Amino acid sequence: MKGKYKAAIALVLLFILLPLTLLLTLAYWVPTLAGIWLPAGTRIVMEASPRLTRHALKIPDLRYLVGDCQLAHVQNAELTRPSRWQLRVASLDIDSACLNALPPSASSSAPRTLAQWRSMLPYTWLTVDRVTLSPWQAWQGKLQLALTPATQTLSYTGERVEVSAHLRGQALTVKRLAVRLFDDQPPLTLGGEFTLPEIPQGVPVNGHIQSTLTLPQQPGLVDTDLEWRNNEGQLVVMARDSGDPLLDLPWQLTRQQLTISDGRWSWPYQGFPLSGRVGLKIENWQQGLENALFSGRLNVLTQGDAGKGNAVLTIGPGRLSMDNSEMPLQLTGEAKQGDLVFYAVLPARLSGALDDPQLAFTPGALLRSRGRVIDSLNIDEVRWPLAGVKLTQRGIDGRLQAILHAHENAMGDFRLHLDGQARDFLPDDGLWRWRYWGDGHFTPMNARWDVTGRGEWKDNAITLTDLSTGFDQLQYGAMRMTTPRLALDAPVRWIRDAENPQFDGALTLDAGQTTFSGGSVLPPSTLKFRVEGTEPTLFQFKGDLRADTIGPVQVNGRWDGERLRGQAWWPRQSLTVFQPLIPPDWKMKLLDGALNAQVAFSAAAGQGFAAGGHGVLKSGSVWTPDNQIRGVDFVLPFRYRDATWQLGTRRPVSLRIGEIVNQVTAKNFTADLQGAWPWSEENPLILSDVSVDALGGKITMQQLRMPQHDPALLRLNHISSSELISAVNPKQFALSGPFDGALPLWLDNPQWIIKDGWLHNPGPMTLRIDKDTADAVVNDNMTAGAAINWLRYMEISRSWTRINLDNLGVLTMQAAISGTSFVEGKSSTVNLNYTHEENVFTLWRSLRFGDNLQSWLEQNAALPEARCAKGEACEERK
Repeated sequence: MKGKYKAAIALVLLFILLPLTLLLTLAYWVPTLAGIWLPAGTRIVMEASPRLTRHALKIPDLRYLVGDCQLAHVQNAELTRPSRWQLRVASLDIDSACLNALPPSASSSAPRTLAQWRSMLPYTWLTVDRVTLSPWQAWQGKLQLALTPATQTLSYTGERVEVSAHLRGQALTVKRLAVRLFDDQPPLTLGGEFTLPEIPQGVPVNGHIQSTLTLPQQPGLVDTDLEWRNNEGQLVVMARDSGDPLLDLPWQLTRQQLTISDGRWSWPYQGFPLSGRVGLKIENWQQGLENALFSGRLNVLTQGDAGKGNAVLTIGPGRLSMDNSEMPLQLTGEAKQGDLVFYAVLPARLSGALDDPQLAFTPGALLRSRGRVIDSLNIDEVRWPLAGVKLTQRGIDGRLQAILHAHENAMGDFRLHLDGQARDFLPDDGLWRWRYWGDGHFTPMNARWDVTGRGEWKDNAITLTDLSTGFDQLQYGAMRMTTPRLALDAPVRWIRDAENPQFDGALTLDAGQTTFSGGSVLPPSTLKFRVEGTEPTLFQFKGDLRADTIGPVQVNGRWDGERLRGQAWWPRQSLTVFQPLIPPDWKMKLLDGALNAQVAFSAAAGQGFAAGGHGVLKSGSVWTPDNQIRGVDFVLPFRYRDATWQLGTRRPVSLRIGEIVNQVTAKNFTADLQGAWPWSEENPLILSDVSVDALGGKITMQQLRMPQHDPALLRLNHISSSELISAVNPKQFALSGPFDGALPLWLDNPQWIIKDGWLHNPGPMTLRIDKDTADAVVNDNMTAGAAINWLRYMEISRSWTRINLDNLGVLTMQAAISGTSFVEGKSSTVNLNYTHEENVFTLWRSLRFGDNLQSWLEQNAALPEARCAKGEACEERK
């Protein structure tokens, strides 16, 4: 009996422990058992054993391997059956690269029709919280399936894609498909209905899709319509604001190939309308992407002021692959935009994986252009050789070159070269090093120029490491500057950082000697300056200008991309440093004085150059062989704009001179100037408050206005005739006593310089004829000599002289003189009418006024009739 009990107990323990053992060892025997039905070369691996609870079967981890490649990885799966089977998975990771390693199916008993596949589906709910398909991890999302043999419903939700669809029989309805292709654009959405084939191995038999979407860089909404029946259909994309379709693709489909024939496309936006035709053929499309053969042709039509252009892109024949594509491409033809024409011969080859393609330009790849950029700049030719250049997602790799020949109608012609090496370069990413050189003519200043330098663009930093540019000369009018040249003192760097951009550098502009008309010379000059800012269109500059002992002139300002603004300060400096600017022929020496100035300026396209400021000269002193000028004070406030000087802004231009020593010494000279140069009726130039002490009296002028409508009255007050005669220094006569006068002065009269001027004596004057002069006249002409004797000594009581001077220099004087003559103790009343005409330009050159007067007296003097008794004074006979 004991043996029977032992056997019973052992049997009970076997029934209890065997299921428990099988449950605890699921991770070991389930993969082995499943391998019986799995394709050859594939297997299931479990890292942890499943757990069976009262309501669910939980599988912490399950991996499906194809050889050593992990095709799928399931984490935290839970299987329950509330009313139907429900499978919930936390995450499902699928590696698409392992799909190619799956062995082909050898079974011939698998269901072939769509109905057979549907009949095998259980009543199931499937939820995967996160589905990830490598290498397209950005498209991950949540998957939900509701399956019955009659209806299948799918929902997929992710950041970049949303899908909602259901299948009933052969009718597939897509309620919503939304794909977000660009971060800053709304998603592309569509919906439609399809009829699937009975055997699910091809595209739907019939279908119709309609959608409204927004394309990048397109201003309005776009409607799409895709419809097909059996093996042919048509895709139409139409913008709502355009009568022509953006895309019209008729297509045909067979088991061997997909053909798009005579398709049309257009792109009327961005001010550069494009259009053309397209044709594409895909052979062996049912054998998958790896075995499909692509070939096609796309042409691009352009139109500009230079006419119509046509370029053709030839595609293939070649293959596209997830691993290694091999697709030849070639773009040939021309494109025209405005007055520019582009010519392209660009053979290339597309290779690499589809998620990381590479486009390499092959030998012979060349892009050229010619035409007019702006009204005056003509591009004779620009060439971009592209052979060996590669384009990838990481950027451009290879040698980048450009050769430019151009000319500007007024400025001249030039030639520029750029040659560099790029390595995985994109703007603000990668590295591009370059060097550049060129030369040309600068016609307005009769100069040749050249430029050379080096630089690099590394990530977000652009650095100009070398620069040397300059002219052989700059010649404008009578000014000639020799060999001006600009070079770097420190590299120019531009850090293109969104949060902390920087732009800085240091430069030097050296110029040789500058010569001006008449022999003025500016010594070799140097301008050193630094630039600091955030970018080349927004920076400040600061520097100083020196020319031997002249300067430094401090300069600073800013450039905002449209206008250059700045200020210049010239600190107080001795006037003697400007001696080189005085032509040697002037024989002028700067002795003393100090100069300082301040200027603000701006320049902008379309508005020209404008400046304003003031200059101050204090206690200036100048010496010439004929003059000494002392105590010069000069204040020049000014503005300059539109080629017009505004002299005197808040106050007039002021000139004060303490003393001018010449044949006549002048003191206390003052003058004010205010107005425009060139002047106009609306903005005249006015010289006012002119005054000078000279010849024992004062010369004044209240105002001279240009353009002139009235004469400027030059007043002579109490001028000493003896000082005037001493200055002229005639030996033939002497004159003493004061005189006054007024000379109406014209500067733009077609005939006169002085019209109806006058002189008179407010007090007594005395005239003496030199004895030798009078005796010579008596000896040469007895008749004239008798008259001259009455003028040897004469006291003038009244005189009036009328003066006219025309613009040819002809001076006409008509004088009436009354006085008393004293000769040999006798007195006589004399009335002298004097008329004189002479060219003052010749007179000033000769300065022999006394000799001219002697000649006149010889020719015009006459003896007055007189009655004289012995011992009585002689009187003029009335």
